[in-house]
Amino acid sequence: METRTSLSEEASVSGAGENDALSLSHEQWRARLEAWGEPRFRADQICQWIYGRRVFDYHEMSNLSKALRERLCGEVLMTLPIQIQERDSSDGTRKFLWQMADGARVESVLLDHGGHRTACISTQVGCPLKCAFCATGALGFTRNLTVGEILGQFLMMERRCPDRGGQEGINNIVFMGMGEPLLNEDNVLEAIRRLNHPKMRNLGARHITISTSGIVPGIEDLADFEIPIRLSVSLHAPSDELRSKLMPVNRKYPLTKLVEALRFYRKRTGERITIEYVLIDGVNDNPQLAYEMAALLDGLEPYVNLIPYNPAPDGPAEFRRSDDRRIKAFCAALTALHIEFEVRRERGADILAACGQLAARVKSHV
Repeated sequence: METRTSLSEEASVSGAGENDALSLSHEQWRARLEAWGEPRFRADQICQWIYGRRVFDYHEMSNLSKALRERLCGEVLMTLPIQIQERDSSDGTRKFLWQMADGARVESVLLDHGGHRTACISTQVGCPLKCAFCATGALGFTRNLTVGEILGQFLMMERRCPDRGGQEGINNIVFMGMGEPLLNEDNVLEAIRRLNHPKMRNLGARHITISTSGIVPGIEDLADFEIPIRLSVSLHAPSDELRSKLMPVNRKYPLTKLVEALRFYRKRTGERITIEYVLIDGVNDNPQLAYEMAALLDGLEPYVNLIPYNPAPDGPAEFRRSDDRRIKAFCAALTALHIEFEVRRERGADILAACGQLAARVKSHV
């Protein structure tokens, strides 16, 4: 397997403070409380308050002693992201702008599908990958988010989800917001462990998806990750020349290395991989490229998500969304090749919450 070098080094991991409540694992909670002379079940109680009831004020944790609540207030910080803005789309999508303790800002998105809800979570402040079509990439990269900052987005959004017909909270989480999750791998995987832990959020593995631009060492690590989460890979072009123009990360991890990693992941896990493909008019929507993609991914049996390009106010002027005729022609080619696909339904574009539009702005757009 390949050793990480420059890309992941420049996106170094932000530490998860040992006194940050949301960064603590269940085992760390238990060890902390036992060291204080408290029984082990106190860890279960605290985690139930935080992850089950979304209660973040120790004083409200009524089954804890007053002395313990006071000690928690003094020694274990409950540092939550501050909501700066919420924008609601006509289709029910909600976009949140959060400010972290150091002033850094990120956006995350809550998608309401009627029968279930999905949280789209950010993992970095900005993004180092500079994909040509993505508004987040134009921001540059500031730092990684900590475990607590990642979880804080999810928990704060979940607290804003009303009970509706027996449905409460968020059903799915996708790491598809700002940043590249596998360049903040340690913190993202630790956040997933807390989300999945039966004594914490207890979110099923099949309800968690990591989306990557093709960080090969991270994909190889996911093949051995103990929690069988879902994997989504942004392809966007089936040739190195075109993909490198759209996604500079391809120069470090070209398609031969990426596909080799995907075959390793598929063989090791048996899990089906989703391929994301944004359709840009006259750039990558020629039906011939569908045939090239089929040849590239032969044997992987992927599921392809076609995403009509979502323009952003500060995005490149030369990029336009493929029109219906070109989308249909591309779809026809995939159908002829027996590749399973769907054209993703656009959600939240009117509030700049769709794929590639997150840019942590604080203003209204028409």
